Amino acid sequence: MPDNRGNETPEEKALREALENLKEQGLTSEDFDPEAAANQPAEDAFAEFRESQNDLSHIKRIIGIVSGKGGVGKTLVTSMLAAEMQRRGFEAGIMDADVTGPSIPKSFGIVNKAMGDGTYIFPQESKTGIKIMSMNMLLENDSDPVVWRGPVIAGAVKQFYTDVAWGDVDYLFVDMPPGTGDVPLTVFQSLPVDGIIVVTSPQELVSMIVEKAVRMAEMMSVPVLGIVENMSYFECPDCGKRHAVFGDSHIGELAEKYNISAVSRIPLDMKISRLSDSGMIEAYPGTCVKEVADRIAAIK
Repeated sequence: MPDNRGNETPEEKALREALENLKEQGLTSEDFDPEAAANQPAEDAFAEFRESQNDLSHIKRIIGIVSGKGGVGKTLVTSMLAAEMQRRGFEAGIMDADVTGPSIPKSFGIVNKAMGDGTYIFPQESKTGIKIMSMNMLLENDSDPVVWRGPVIAGAVKQFYTDVAWGDVDYLFVDMPPGTGDVPLTVFQSLPVDGIIVVTSPQELVSMIVEKAVRMAEMMSVPVLGIVENMSYFECPDCGKRHAVFGDSHIGELAEKYNISAVSRIPLDMKISRLSDSGMIEAYPGTCVKEVADRIAAIK
C-alpha cells in the first residue's frame, strides 16, 4: 500500500496517530472485539493487559471517575467521594490520572512531594489520611507543564498503580482526564476497575457527551455505578428555594435510559470553592454525594 502521509488532511493524520498510539499500547481493533468483551466477565475481557499490584499494595476496590468533557467538576467529585468514604471508616486513596492537568493535591492542601526508595514511590496523605498520588507531587514546580504524548502519559498512569506503595486501601478513586482517549482506555484495560462514576452538569449538550463515556464503559464491560450532576442548582440562603441556574436537569432521563439507580446532585455553593482553593475540601459535608457513596459501599 502506498504511503500517502504527505497528502494527509489534519483529520486523517490525527486518526492515524491515534491508531498508532493504540498499537503502541498493545491494543488494536484487530485484537480486541468490544462485542465479545461485553459478553465476558469484566475480569476476563482484558486479562492479558492487566497489571499486578506490588507487594506493598493491597487495594480492594478501584472506582473510576469519568466525564465526557472537561470543566464539569470531576476532580471535585473524586475528592468528595474519597472524603466521604474516609468519614465512613474506610481507607480511601486517590490516583490522579489526569497527568497533564493534575489538581487533586491543591484541593487537599498537599504541598509535599512524593518520596521513593529506588523501588517504590510513596504517596502523600491528606489531613484525614486519604492516600494521594499525583503528577504534581513529582514535578519540581507545580506550574511546570507536562508535555507528553498519549503513550507516555498512559505509561505514567500504569506506574501510579504498579510502582506506588499504596498500602491497605479499601477504595482507590481514579480521577481520569475527560473524554474517551488514551488514559481512560489504559485504566480500563490495565486496572481491575470495579465500576465508574460519571460526572455531568445540567446542560443538555453535556448530557449528550456524557453518553459517550457511559457507552465506552459498556464496551469495556465496566459497570456504571452512578451519576453525579455538579452545579445542579443554587439554593437561596434566604428563602431556601432552589434555582436551576444552568437550565433544567437531564440527569434523571440519562439515569433511566441506562438503568442507573444511584444519582447525586451537587449544588452551586461558594463554600465548595473556598474549601477547594484553601486545600480544605475534606471539611465539606458529603451528604450531597450520599446516594452514589452508598452504591459504592454496596459493591460486593
